[in-house]
Amino acid sequence: MTDQRIGILGGAFDPPHNAHVAMAEAAIEQFQLDELLVIPTGNAWHKRRDLSSGQHRLAMAKLAFSQLSRVRVDDMELQRAGPSYTIETLRALSDQFSNAQFFLFIGADQGKALATWQEIGEIAQRAIICVAERQASESIEPVATSHDIPTQPLKLPNLLHSATEVRARVAQGQPIDALVSPTVALYIQSHHLYQPAR
Repeated sequence: MTDQRIGILGGAFDPPHNAHVAMAEAAIEQFQLDELLVIPTGNAWHKRRDLSSGQHRLAMAKLAFSQLSRVRVDDMELQRAGPSYTIETLRALSDQFSNAQFFLFIGADQGKALATWQEIGEIAQRAIICVAERQASESIEPVATSHDIPTQPLKLPNLLHSATEVRARVAQGQPIDALVSPTVALYIQSHHLYQPAR
């Protein structure tokens, strides 16, 4: 029996946008994944701002990724109390999928900060770390090799969307149709998310 190839894409997903979905599609295709787990972060100790509730972020992630057949949105980190660390998620998944090969997908900014991650040595043993690189990038050097942590590139289309941009546009009453799926846009509108404080 061939080992399962399971991808892990974590993030705040506050909100999930089209670049997240493009990243998921690229990951599945480039690494021939059997399944990609999209895991909204729980207590994001490293974020400087308060996140929307886990319930909203989970619901939006399910809407955003619903068209991708090999993606499953998992709420394991939202169920966990205290700060949320990637190593704990990997340990839990290793118990769940005993023979799987894991691929951990992260953004370029996170790739540069890998040396600061909790138990990064064990993370690198448990998963192949794949760092997103936009195809327009001139860089030939592998990302994040200065920490002696092996990584592989995940080639992405040149979508520059960010959750920060989506939240800012909503707060200013500007359209977000080009940045998120129609279902996520409707969810944000109907739940009055990202409105400026009154």
